[in-house]
Amino acid sequence: MKIYKLIGMDLDGTLTQHKSKLETEVKEILIKLQENHMCCIVGAGSAERIAKQMDFFPIEIIGNYGMQRANVISGKIVFKKNEDYSVDKKWFEQKIKELRISTGYTEYEGDSVEFHPSGAVTFPLLGTSATLNAKLAFDPTGEKRTKIYDEVASCFNKYNCFIGGTSSFDIVSKKYDKYISLIELAKSYQVSKEQILYIGDDFKKGGNDEQVLLNGIDCLRIEDYRFFPEAIRKKGLLGEEL
Repeated sequence: MKIYKLIGMDLDGTLTQHKSKLETEVKEILIKLQENHMCCIVGAGSAERIAKQMDFFPIEIIGNYGMQRANVISGKIVFKKNEDYSVDKKWFEQKIKELRISTGYTEYEGDSVEFHPSGAVTFPLLGTSATLNAKLAFDPTGEKRTKIYDEVASCFNKYNCFIGGTSSFDIVSKKYDKYISLIELAKSYQVSKEQILYIGDDFKKGGNDEQVLLNGIDCLRIEDYRFFPEAIRKKGLLGEEL
């Protein structure tokens, strides 16, 4: 059985339902995993958002596709890296307006586009004020967003474009993706690529876990977050010793 030193994990859809808290059994699994492995959350959202969602569970967090790196220690976030950049908001607003017309997603609640402090941009097909239930019901298989992914990615071809969350696209600088950020973290701990395992749920075309798989890191696919504990046990990760 292969022994891994570093385990990177997606959060929403992998460890939890989207934007939901960790269940007790998942917390227990994470505690056991950290006994014999370095573990981190590799997220699309900010480190702050991830930490709050996890009730400040003590773990290392990569946020905003690698713009942030932080540790949660004694209920507080300690940043090791916190980068940002600026974007042309008017340009993005116009491009997303054009995309809504061409793809048919002209009706939405709240704002048509979300600009994050980091510089990341979200194209929320349902709008920024859509309810969680509406988002969860919109595109559970990702089929709707996959259908228009090429058009959206082409529109923002100077950026990385990912299918994110439950009903949106994330657009970030080419400098950042989950693979780049995970390798950067591994190097800081002198861990080789072959000693990394990544656990996620969205490896399809355009999915924000796809780059990790395409670049040759060992991956464990979670089809349903409720089966995360079972998948970890089947993989034999709780009994390994480094």
